[in-house]
This record gives sequence, C-alpha cells and structure tokens, in this order.
Amino acid sequence: MFLGSFKYSIDNKCRISIPATMRKFVNPEANNTFVMTRGTEPSIIIYPSDLWKLEIASKLDKLNPFDPKDSKFLRMFLHPAAEAKFDTQSRLMIPKNLIEYAGIKKDILIIGMNQFIEVWNPERYDSYLRDNNEPYEEIAKEVMKI
Repeated sequence: MFLGSFKYSIDNKCRISIPATMRKFVNPEANNTFVMTRGTEPSIIIYPSDLWKLEIASKLDKLNPFDPKDSKFLRMFLHPAAEAKFDTQSRLMIPKNLIEYAGIKKDILIIGMNQFIEVWNPERYDSYLRDNNEPYEEIAKEVMKI
C-alpha cells in the first residue's frame, strides 16, 4: 500500500521520481509498469499495472459502451491514460496532457492513496484542502462507519 506525501520536482523531460518508500510496495507482477490518467480532482492518478488490470480494467469492462454516461466516462478517463515503465533511476515519464490537466509546473506533491498514487501541483492541493474544509472527524465518521 502507498502511504505518505512527498514533495519533489518534475524534470524538464517530464519525469518524476517515485519515492523509495513507495517503490517497495510495487508487486513484481507489475513489472515496474504503471498506468496513469486524470484524477477526479485536478491531479494525476498512477496505478501499478497489475492492480490496474485486477481492479480498474475489470470495472471498466462492466460499463455499457451504449449507455451515454458510461461511454462519456470511459472517454474522459481513458483518453488521457498512458502506460509508463520505470527508467533506470526509477522515474516515470508523465505525458504532457496529464501535466497540463493537473496544472503542474515544476514542483509536485506525491500522495500515497493506499492502492494508487496521486500527483498534484502543491498549490492546487493546498487550494483543494482550503475549499473542502469539512472537519476531518466528520468525514472519518461518515466514511469509515466503525
């Protein structure tokens, strides 16, 4: 599982480093390959390819391409999607369309989201937190229902 947050930079070739503490949780079945696409917020989501195949692709397969809402979602979710493999320095090349969608300039915030990784422009993430200021305790109580 991917945990924590890390501030990094994107290089001028659109590559990002994935923190070592996250890399150790990538299953060998993923073959150091990832699928990335747009998040539901202005961010990039990155899934190890094995998890993408097991969890995400199987859900996408259940959508009805003849249903207008399903097909619209498929287009919006998969159109910007790309596959990338770690280079020799454990970096991933991020497509320009995803960088633009997330509003990334130089600095990035990498957030572990349990099964996947989010990449944000740190300023946009701070703005997201300010705009979504429902108390943590209330969210936890509603979502976790423990």
